[in-house]
Amino acid sequence: MTGQANAGRPNQLLRNLQSKIASIPMILTAVVIFLGGTLWTVFYSFTNSKLLPRLSFVGLDQYERLWAAPRWLVSIQNLAIYGVFSLIFSLVIGFLLAALMDQKIRFENTFRTIFLYPFALSFIVTGLVWQWILNPEFGIQSVVRSLGWSTFSFDPLYTPSIVIYGILIAALWQGTGLVMCLMLAGLRGIDEDIWKASRVDGIPMWKTYVFIVIPMMRAVFITTLVIIASGIVRVYDLVVAQTSGGPGIASEVPAKYVYDYMFQAQNLGQGFAASTMMLLTVAIIVVPWAYLEFGGRKRG
Repeated sequence: MTGQANAGRPNQLLRNLQSKIASIPMILTAVVIFLGGTLWTVFYSFTNSKLLPRLSFVGLDQYERLWAAPRWLVSIQNLAIYGVFSLIFSLVIGFLLAALMDQKIRFENTFRTIFLYPFALSFIVTGLVWQWILNPEFGIQSVVRSLGWSTFSFDPLYTPSIVIYGILIAALWQGTGLVMCLMLAGLRGIDEDIWKASRVDGIPMWKTYVFIVIPMMRAVFITTLVIIASGIVRVYDLVVAQTSGGPGIASEVPAKYVYDYMFQAQNLGQGFAASTMMLLTVAIIVVPWAYLEFGGRKRG
């Protein structure tokens, strides 16, 4: 039996050999660029690099400066607020829209196009559009006041305590349509017999969704969460287009902090330290999830 198993291994290695050979350049590119760039960034985060990288090691000084900087602390707080609300509202609104679309409504294709259209716009365009909409001089506040409510006030982009929520509104407007389409694809994959059985048994529709449909859409939810989470960590364009980090530093985010220190302040060491902390945060979240998701499946 052992000899047969050993004889079968070369055959498995030679299976789809052409596809494996064709994928070698892509694998090497990913390893060299991603892994090499990551290690290079982490390595130089322990140096005092300014305009150009240099081997002047300072230990953990860059990280001490980083966590002592109010601007970095504000950016982390904003990312946490933006991330939590973006995850919750994107999933809830996207799923509700998908559930409504799944009822075979009239003009479904038209509504689906309308909801998905904002995702086709760039983040810069979206940010500029919502900067105009939320501008108190000619945006929502001005329109409502012109209707007679002279005391109405709504200027989130100019109020430091709620500016991150103004950015969140623009992000939800752009990204919810994609979440809706992903959820709708998952719902259309549910066997029609399940719905018929639930109706025969007299199970309310909301219970069918919560206890039957949503657990069956686990893979769709995981994919959607990964897409949303990657967008949260990379949020930069919306902030630059809407507020440029203002008022003051009230809407700073980590990606903008890294960019400003690397390309404007000419402090590569500080920028590398900030980007390393972003990488570490992602790893703390992704690695346990990947282990539970794929390791548990393999053991099972």
